[in-house]
Amino acid sequence: MKTGLLWFDDNPRVPLATKIENAARRYREKFGRTPDVCYVHPQTLAGAQKLPAHVKVVERATIQPNNFWIGVKAS
Repeated sequence: MKTGLLWFDDNPRVPLATKIENAARRYREKFGRTPDVCYVHPQTLAGAQKLPAHVKVVERATIQPNNFWIGVKAS
């Protein structure tokens, strides 16, 4: 990823899909592009019921829990 946005949300009442959608909305506002990948810590992804269809969610142990590194996958 060349340009990414690091988003933090530790609110346990907000579903994971909503957190990713919020991060994607901010990315679009800031960069004018729609993100297609979001890296999350495996604990953050554990037990997720639903994920956004337009963003590929990838587990990465190097991402801190409750952080979302979102952007456009490098070609």
